[in-house]
Amino acid sequence: MGVDVSAGASAAQQAVRLSAVARSHQLEAQRAADEAGRYAAAAIAERKLATRLTPLTAHGYYLLPDRQWPGSKNAQLDLIVVGPSGLWIVDSKHWNEFAVSAGHLFRDQADVTDDVMRLADVANAAEAAFVEVGLAPAEIRVVLAMDGRKGKFGDVGPIEVVGAEDIHLHMSKRGNRLSAGEVEQVLTVAMQYFPRYVGAQREPAAVIVPEPILGEVSDDTPLLTEDEVRHALTEAELAAPIEDWMTFLHPEQAALVRRTFNGPARIRGSAGTGKTVVGLHRAAYLARVHPQGKILVTTFVKTLPAVLGSLLKRMAPDVADRVEFVSVHALAFRLARERGVRLNLDGRKANDLLKRAWAQLDPEHKKRLGQRAGGALDYWKEEVESVIKGRGLSSFEEYAECKRPGRMVRLNMEDRRAVWALFQAYESSLRASGIHDFHDAVLLAEAAFRQSPTRLYEAIIIDEAQDLSLAMVRMLHALVGDTADSFTLIGDGQQNVYPGGYVLSEAGISLAGRGVVLGRNYRNTVEVQEFAAQLIGESTYVDMDDGTITALAEAETDGPIRHGDAPVVAKFSSKAEHDAGMVAALRGLIAQSAVGDVAILCNTTWEADSAMRLLTAVGIPSINLLKYVGVPVDAVKVGTIKRAKGLEFKVVMLPWTPTSSRGLDEERAARDLRERYVAATRARDALWVGSH
Repeated sequence: MGVDVSAGASAAQQAVRLSAVARSHQLEAQRAADEAGRYAAAAIAERKLATRLTPLTAHGYYLLPDRQWPGSKNAQLDLIVVGPSGLWIVDSKHWNEFAVSAGHLFRDQADVTDDVMRLADVANAAEAAFVEVGLAPAEIRVVLAMDGRKGKFGDVGPIEVVGAEDIHLHMSKRGNRLSAGEVEQVLTVAMQYFPRYVGAQREPAAVIVPEPILGEVSDDTPLLTEDEVRHALTEAELAAPIEDWMTFLHPEQAALVRRTFNGPARIRGSAGTGKTVVGLHRAAYLARVHPQGKILVTTFVKTLPAVLGSLLKRMAPDVADRVEFVSVHALAFRLARERGVRLNLDGRKANDLLKRAWAQLDPEHKKRLGQRAGGALDYWKEEVESVIKGRGLSSFEEYAECKRPGRMVRLNMEDRRAVWALFQAYESSLRASGIHDFHDAVLLAEAAFRQSPTRLYEAIIIDEAQDLSLAMVRMLHALVGDTADSFTLIGDGQQNVYPGGYVLSEAGISLAGRGVVLGRNYRNTVEVQEFAAQLIGESTYVDMDDGTITALAEAETDGPIRHGDAPVVAKFSSKAEHDAGMVAALRGLIAQSAVGDVAILCNTTWEADSAMRLLTAVGIPSINLLKYVGVPVDAVKVGTIKRAKGLEFKVVMLPWTPTSSRGLDEERAARDLRERYVAATRARDALWVGSH
């Protein structure tokens, strides 16, 4: 009997097909089960996260679970937290295997960086909505909370990857940056900007609740107790390094960060009013506005750019590579070099040549100048360097008409001829010797750039602008011109510790109503600020924009809001007693706070070296401000007062302080008092002043 082979084959094929379909359904069912399992695990992770954060509600925090992703109908944000430490966008992840490496996030072997960076876009877009109620961009934080983990794993751009088990510690470490009233204002905007997700499968609980949000969760991890939370918050606030404080922008100043100016602008205010931190936040904001360009932050003090760069990297890592920090002189050297200008800088030789020019000056000229300013060469050296070369004056006629604001020795026409003769002799010596001084570097760089201008930066922010010469300001202004938001001067004339003065109109710069005055001292305690104000008394100073201002009126605009211990003024009968007393006081201070919280600021480099040798001898670690780059260190920071400009410390010690200005001319005595004012106002919490 024959066999129907074709029918058998057809049945076999059909069986195979049915088997394949069954396997496909089975795999699909397995995938669906896995997907459901992942969603269930993710939901449990979200609930566990909210449960662990609930105790923070007793300390002024608000939890908003399941919020609408702005601009999307189908996506949601797991949790928004609003509290004293800022606004947090939290995404919960229940991942078994992940890693953070070189700024990238990997899940298993897959790079998921682009996916999670969408959260950074949410934070950036939210800035404009929250700045209106005083929330600075840096106070909007994005966190990936990894379920079942502890500690911090790294950063992915501006996104912090932390463990969900101790995320409360991570949030509290930022301290109380917002008051209760400010938190409520931010909360109101948050509830509107991040509305409840309409597709949520569960109804969110009320914002303020005494019990855990989202109901009970099957979790073996015990809920944090009130004592644990209170201890964590207190310890975080006390232990936070000063570097964290140095990036804190008060809500009242947040709108200034994003303010638009239609030309050059000026931000000024007395010490402690937050000028530098406004500049840092503004640099980050402008970098985001100009994603294809670079922002320059510059200043006179050569050690400050490294510190500011480190602070910005901590505050806004996503734009840190597009904000350049460099001193004015370093920038001038680079501009000149790139345009083929060779500089042979030799400050010591230049100083010797000026002394020689003075010694060989015409006797009549020398006699005339010798009868003025106490007969000291130092005053005429300042006149040549700061007034003539600092402006880039090229003819006697220009110098004859120069107003010299800030210079207290009046000069008639013959006096000026004598000074000009000294300047010409000095210049001839420099050219004959083939060397340049630092003022030459700026003047040559400015001239070279004007001959071959290029667009190097979208915007320039100048910190401690009062320290710059007119030629420096003119050179920087030439880089960007008068376009909107491109040129911002930040500083305080009261803190100018260098000779000479000018008004911006001499550089062809008009602020025309684009000046902002910061009036509230956020840094110092009442006691420190009052002590500093007594140093300057009712003295006057020259401001680059507004002429002469009374120092006391500026310093008392709005007082600090914190109280602390009165500054300690210790007087000793000898240097040995002074040094022993300083060491004893220092040991007491570092017993109460971290050794890195203290700075010893000295009058000269020699004194700073002496202080470091003294600390080494008694076994106290120290670091010179020349090597400090804005990163927390377990060592006392030691340096000159001028090197400390733009910085702040929890505790400041001022050793070997002169008890009088005897022997100094009136102008130099006034500058010395301003330098004391700068030194004292570097102290956030405590101040010690020693003399013998």
